[in-house]
Amino acid sequence: MREPVNRTILLLDIERFSRRDDVVQAVLRRTLNKIVDETLEAAGVEATQQYREDRGDGLIVLLSGDVAKTVLLRTLVTTTPELLHEHNLLASDSAQMRLRIVLAVGEVAHDPHAGTTGGLVGHDLNQACRLLDADVLRSALAERRDEHCVLAVSAPVYEGVVRHGHRGVRPDLFRQADVTVKDGTLPAWIHQGASSGRTPTARITAPAPEPDSPPARSSAPAQAAEAAEAHPPAPAAGRTAAPAPAPAPQERSAGAVFHFHGAPVIHGSLVGGDQQGVSGGQVTGDVVLGGTRTEDGTTDGSRR
Repeated sequence: MREPVNRTILLLDIERFSRRDDVVQAVLRRTLNKIVDETLEAAGVEATQQYREDRGDGLIVLLSGDVAKTVLLRTLVTTTPELLHEHNLLASDSAQMRLRIVLAVGEVAHDPHAGTTGGLVGHDLNQACRLLDADVLRSALAERRDEHCVLAVSAPVYEGVVRHGHRGVRPDLFRQADVTVKDGTLPAWIHQGASSGRTPTARITAPAPEPDSPPARSSAPAQAAEAAEAHPPAPAAGRTAAPAPAPAPQERSAGAVFHFHGAPVIHGSLVGGDQQGVSGGQVTGDVVLGGTRTEDGTTDGSRR
């Protein structure tokens, strides 16, 4: 067995994997590996900095100590849910995939044997696996029907990284949960998901102005004048109120002036000569109403 070294432990498990048929399971396994590839690439993890072990319905991923856990955490709470969302958006109902994820740290040794794969040994790894399989984590994912994954971190990850509030890592979005295991109680912190971090934006709408409303007046003299017009003062005792002056006559505009040349007939009437006082206007020329023009140039109607 090799000497144990400190590793960042990333565990992933597909929800309800055993209930799918073989074809769907194969699709889900390929999709999980692709999502892990893209997650680690987004976190800047090189191929030489990781070790993977296939667990059938999930993966064990060990990362070297020089991988920044803050960057990995930010990626797990942002990029990974987005990748799952993209898959589930196009996948059929039977191929929908949701994940339980655990991030822990600890000493892990590798004890390989010829002809076999795997061989990881370590108490911290065992505790992380128990956390991944805990009922509290399963229940948390089952309750979040509108989310694609649930993330839990071990106590060392919370104390060393999360509680310090590094950029993109919000301690207020993690709640503590005690996990009962075979040899006691295992503390863990469960991330509350993307929906818990959304703050509703209040929309303030100013009341719309009333249509055709007059502008506000701030002039005191104008207000006094309006009040005087609305409520004139009563006359003193013994005095007779002077009659209100008669309104000045309004000048009427001159009427229209019409000029006719010759003796045209308009709707059966003949216009000729000079005419005045026609609706306040002046007409020049002959006017014959109600008649028609004869061959000799005269009309058989009334003439004015």
